[in-house]
Amino acid sequence: MKTMRRVCLCAVLSAMAAAFGLAAAAQAAETIKIGEINSYTRLPAFTQPYKNGWQLAVDEINAAGGVLDRKLEVISRDDNGDPGTAVKIAEELVSRERVALLAGTFFSHIGLAVTDFANQRKVMFMAAEPLSDAITWQKGNHYTFRLRPNTTMQAAMLAGEAAKLGKARWATIAPNYKYGQDAVAAFKSELLKRQPDVEFVAEQWPAFGKIDAGAEAQALLNADPQAIYNVTFGSDLAKFVREGKLRGLFDGREVVSLLSGEPEYLDPLKDEAPEGWIVTGYPWYAIDTPGHRRFVNAYRAKFKDYPRLGSVVGYNTFKAIAAIIAKAGSTDTEKMIAAAEGITVDSPTGPFSFRAIDHQSTMGAYVGRTAVRDGQGIMVDWHYADGANYLPSDKEIRELRSD
Repeated sequence: MKTMRRVCLCAVLSAMAAAFGLAAAAQAAETIKIGEINSYTRLPAFTQPYKNGWQLAVDEINAAGGVLDRKLEVISRDDNGDPGTAVKIAEELVSRERVALLAGTFFSHIGLAVTDFANQRKVMFMAAEPLSDAITWQKGNHYTFRLRPNTTMQAAMLAGEAAKLGKARWATIAPNYKYGQDAVAAFKSELLKRQPDVEFVAEQWPAFGKIDAGAEAQALLNADPQAIYNVTFGSDLAKFVREGKLRGLFDGREVVSLLSGEPEYLDPLKDEAPEGWIVTGYPWYAIDTPGHRRFVNAYRAKFKDYPRLGSVVGYNTFKAIAAIIAKAGSTDTEKMIAAAEGITVDSPTGPFSFRAIDHQSTMGAYVGRTAVRDGQGIMVDWHYADGANYLPSDKEIRELRSD
């Protein structure tokens, strides 16, 4: 009888051990799902390199064993440039796919829509690219973090260079939606701080993707500014550059231009690229640091192409997500948020942190001038502007945020 009981006990213990082993194996095999949303069909020049960047990061993370002994799985969706679609997708990712957090978006109005969704549904959102200040400031919330330097940060970087020019009469041109409006307002404010006698003699507001570049260039020419602040990008930038050159708009005038040194927008212009513009961008071909060299070599080996700024944004976004989950030791939302606040992440462009007070990253931007070499637009005389040096004080943030 005792022998029988011992046999039964051993059998039970063996079964329990097997069950625990199976459970542990199942947990190890279970992936960490991340929901990713972006405007892939609307702006492929930026979003395809961005996708390549995050795919490279995820491959590296998973090859090294994943996070918490689990592989990352990205469930990616295209919002078609529509905020309503983005929110619907976000709901499906959270409710049906059970993702641990959301990431991505490009356009500011879409980023803001997902920011509001994240707050309502109490899910963490890592905004990768949208630049509107409101994402982490006026409409910022407990659940939303942002990677890239926002419009005020980048405008301040450019305003510092613009003030050195000593030009009194300025004109602006920007797409007529949240990003463009924020970018102009921020630049005007930052330049006036440095040069109170500045006068803005014209503001042009073309609809994004529908610019009548000839008419816009002529209107700016008629205002006769000494310098121009440009926020157009993508195909609008190419049209504006060509029509402006045709009319002599840039002859003898300084141009300060947000994002125009990014290869996504500069490269398509080839030898028509503007020369001497002060820009933010990404001179990938000239950044000679060990971390950046490793990134470029890995990117070129995988995609047989060179990285764009979007590639860095995608890569940094998912490296940051992995670091946050690892520090949290969990995919619990509150634990991830607590881990993200103040965390420092290494990257090809150097280390950056997420501030606890507003969840804004300190990732910076490269500032320099445009030039043409060997039939291609490039950046010269550039420097890296650390985002931490262009952020408002804690007191200013408390006045901006209502949460």
